[in-house]
Amino acid sequence: MDRWIALLLGCPLGFVIMYFRRSIKEFIGEVGFAEQYLGMGGTNTLVVLIGMLVFIGSLMYSLGTFQSLLGNTLGSFF
Repeated sequence: MDRWIALLLGCPLGFVIMYFRRSIKEFIGEVGFAEQYLGMGGTNTLVVLIGMLVFIGSLMYSLGTFQSLLGNTLGSFF
């Protein structure tokens, strides 16, 4: 059940973050390290990257690939 909730909330949230990136940038202001390392417009790029990570992460969690990825990479440590 929690996987469906992650899919129904996470994917649209990631899309909304990417769609309203200009409004989010105006709300949070300029992010110093993003402007320094990502160049001009780095804050917009950072917001888009966060939106993509939310979208892809929720999709991976809902399909079960996130758990198998963590199990295969970090499972030997725990």
